[in-house]
Amino acid sequence: MIQKMIFFSGSSAVGKTSVLCGLLPGLLKEGLKPMVCKIDCIHSDDEKRFKALGVPAVTGLSGDICPDHFLVSNLPELWSHADRQGCDLLIIETAGLCHRCSPATTKAVAGCVLDCPASCRAPGQLGPMLANADFIVPTKTDMVSQAELEIICWNLKSLNPTARIFPTDGLEGYGTELLGSWICSLPAIETYENDRLRHTMPAGVCSYCVGEQRVGTAFQQGVVGKIDFKEKFSWSI
Repeated sequence: MIQKMIFFSGSSAVGKTSVLCGLLPGLLKEGLKPMVCKIDCIHSDDEKRFKALGVPAVTGLSGDICPDHFLVSNLPELWSHADRQGCDLLIIETAGLCHRCSPATTKAVAGCVLDCPASCRAPGQLGPMLANADFIVPTKTDMVSQAELEIICWNLKSLNPTARIFPTDGLEGYGTELLGSWICSLPAIETYENDRLRHTMPAGVCSYCVGEQRVGTAFQQGVVGKIDFKEKFSWSI
């Protein structure tokens, strides 16, 4: 029976899959039976990497649909599939294309993966994906100094004071053992019934969401946002 559901969200190429590949062997040693679901848009071979570690895995390709909307629409089916596989831990890695997206639910354990070099510059751009996370995994720690890492962690704490932070080096797996021990200590949830999103998804649907290709106001329908071009300066001669 599934007892825990863990989300790994984050922008593209921050190291989500590498973190999971470092994390999964430790979870297996602890006696857990995880299954991984990789949500992506067009193509992914990561399922093979998870299966090579002896972990059941499935890939969901969203195609023309927002991957996070696609994920939430498939949560009951994912839960049931993992349960049929005899797994007790469902780990979901999302495509992470939009910082505004927030697929985390109240019963899941929400994680946000980010890379240290980018986080030095703009941690506040991550939105609900970071603000609603239960844990944060800064990766690529080998690319910053210890002082820079401490500044990054301080900034992350200012944005999400309650989240646990687990700095890791995804290539070598350093730091994943602490994350694994923390996941093992989490209480079981046992059911996804009456689960809810922690934050609303981005508004939709507009005409381009359903296939419109023509550009221009005349062809725009649905939820459409426009830039506010208010004058913020004046010319003087």
